[in-house]
Amino acid sequence: MIDSAVALMRERGVAATSFADVLAHSGAPRGSIYHHFPGGKSQLVAEATRSAAAYLGRGITRVLGTGDTVSALRALVDLWRRGLEASNYESGCPMVAAALGTEPGARDVAGATFAEWRDLIAASLVEDGVAEARSASLAVLVVSALEGALVLAQAQGSSAPLDAVVDELEVLCRAARPN
Repeated sequence: MIDSAVALMRERGVAATSFADVLAHSGAPRGSIYHHFPGGKSQLVAEATRSAAAYLGRGITRVLGTGDTVSALRALVDLWRRGLEASNYESGCPMVAAALGTEPGARDVAGATFAEWRDLIAASLVEDGVAEARSASLAVLVVSALEGALVLAQAQGSSAPLDAVVDELEVLCRAARPN
């Protein structure tokens, strides 16, 4: 049910994801949703957001560990591009869905997740030689730009925004390194 909730949130957003949709998508019996999520939709969405956050966090950590920050960002964009294309640009980021949704618990998880990603990227930038103070603000820009590009790509049905943003982020990240 958690995986189904994440998939539906990515496609429809939080507000348009109902218990009935999750049950139909997952094939779970009706009584199981109230058994596992006595806190209702708020609990389901918060747990789905936590699950998606953990999965995405592991992926970002893995990719950032494979090389410099710019190479890692390009690899992330390639992964996200393939995901968008595979879904015909219908599935976006579950953290954006949670952040923009009406469920406060999920919004809190999304906010903490974005902060975690910022910290991971900032640490990677520091490893690349970027000053710590600059790496923190640059990491905020990276997360914001990539998430915004994902939204634009989904809305426009094109990966062009992702390509443009990662090209500009490369310039900024490389310029932030010491000479």
